[in-house]
Amino acid sequence: MNEPISLLTKLFGALGSSVVVLVVLAIFVLPQAVRILREYERGVIFRLGKLQGAKGPGLIFLIPIVDKMVRMDLRVVTIDVPKQEVMTKDNVPATVDAVIYFRVVDPNAAVVKVENYWKATSLIAQTTLRSVLGQSPLDDLLAQRDIINQKLQEIIDKQTEPWGIKVTAVEVKDVALPDSMKRAMAKQAEAERERRAKVVNAEGEFQAAEKMVQAAALIAKEPIALQLRYLQTMREMASEHNTTTFLPLPIDLFSAFLKK
Repeated sequence: MNEPISLLTKLFGALGSSVVVLVVLAIFVLPQAVRILREYERGVIFRLGKLQGAKGPGLIFLIPIVDKMVRMDLRVVTIDVPKQEVMTKDNVPATVDAVIYFRVVDPNAAVVKVENYWKATSLIAQTTLRSVLGQSPLDDLLAQRDIINQKLQEIIDKQTEPWGIKVTAVEVKDVALPDSMKRAMAKQAEAERERRAKVVNAEGEFQAAEKMVQAAALIAKEPIALQLRYLQTMREMASEHNTTTFLPLPIDLFSAFLKK
């Protein structure tokens, strides 16, 4: 009886040790062998240092110790470009900052071809911002910002394309000018408004003078029109509450002067 019991004890002991080993392996090995990637994530797999490609989303199986995975996020990333001191084409100093939107479109290239794609894209954006704004006059920087944004986006996207990075948009946020330049621009705007006001006033006087010449020509053709105008003026003067006294005179008395 003792021998079967001892055999069963040894068997259960061996099974127990095997279960313990399996549990230990499951605890330490499974986390390294199984990975779960979200819809916007990809895993770049290296097997013994050699690139195997990007996998995901979903459940990913790796060979422990042999495979290494780099997790990549494919969502749009926003980077604030620090303020840059620039000199415009017309020699105006300005402080400009911007924001850049980009995303990873090729996870393999973003891992293999650049050490830190985030930092590299930010530095490229800074140097491109200074270069492009230095070639643009101040008026274009203030009034044609959409064109400058498009130009910045195209240049930065072309430079980051080999890294698997797609620049979707670049926006110049703020342009800070010196106080002296702000005062000069305010004076220029005020002078422009005064010029427009004078032009409008002159055009009004010119149109009024044209109408008066036309009225004079019409009166010269029809003398009775002058007499009607004379009577209308008398009526207007009589309708006002004033102490003015006037004596009507026949219009014929002025005919000699009109003929001249």
